[in-house]
Amino acid sequence: MKVFVTGGTGLIGSAVVRELLGNGHEVVGLARSEGSAAALREAGAEAVRGGLGDLDVVRAGAAKADGVIHLAFSNDFSSPEALAAGIAEEGAALRVLGEELAGSGRPLVTVSGTPWAPGRAATEEDPLPLEGPVGGRGRSVMAVLELASQGVRSAAVRMPRTVHNQGDGGFAGLLTQIARQSGVSGYPGDGAQRWPAVHALDAAVLFRLVLENAEAGTAWHAVDDEGDAVRDIAAVIGRRLGLPVQSVPEATYGALGPIFAADQPASSAYTRKTLGWQPEHPKLLADLENIQP
Repeated sequence: MKVFVTGGTGLIGSAVVRELLGNGHEVVGLARSEGSAAALREAGAEAVRGGLGDLDVVRAGAAKADGVIHLAFSNDFSSPEALAAGIAEEGAALRVLGEELAGSGRPLVTVSGTPWAPGRAATEEDPLPLEGPVGGRGRSVMAVLELASQGVRSAAVRMPRTVHNQGDGGFAGLLTQIARQSGVSGYPGDGAQRWPAVHALDAAVLFRLVLENAEAGTAWHAVDDEGDAVRDIAAVIGRRLGLPVQSVPEATYGALGPIFAADQPASSAYTRKTLGWQPEHPKLLADLENIQP
């Protein structure tokens, strides 16, 4: 299968590209910079220059592909306005991808976060939040899944709060970055809230399985750890960096503060049973031992 991939040089995307190439697929990756293009070519993929906002390039990439995996996002969480702009850019690109694939039966696999389910681990059947800081992403994902009625084999892989590799990535990576800057390994509230996690290499396998096998209009959970307490995550970060570990105000995390403070465990039991996905790489707390002072 010839697969058009957006975001193919990020932590998740680079693993997905390698996974696809290693299993007989061709990859064409969207590259915002020459550095990204070079990384794609080095991995064995073809590169097309352009960003997520270059809608003509995005449309052309989908037109020439047998399937699409969308992973690109601005990842600018510096302010509510910056986050909203990134969500709007992504939504426009997904609409173009859907228009191009309509009626073709080709797969469109997009990405989202796992939802909240008060008092229990969220499952694949739980709805995404459609309001709040990232509600716009939820609405875009739902629009993609609704493309199933328009002849698109659409699916969503829901990612946990931390997708990690060698101690970096996701919300745990942001905690590490803030700890380095502030001199404190902090967590909001009492730190008992739980975050799910997955190794990037395991997540990449699931993206391939969904691309190859998932039915139209379905959602899947790329979750290995159902939920690690944030204070336990912060404790490993603090020990690795030689910093004190303590509670800090929710406002420390800006627009993501309410999400950082939420208890949000998630399950992948249905995904594992249905697609035969079995994570085999290190879990989050073990992987964080790779953090260097």
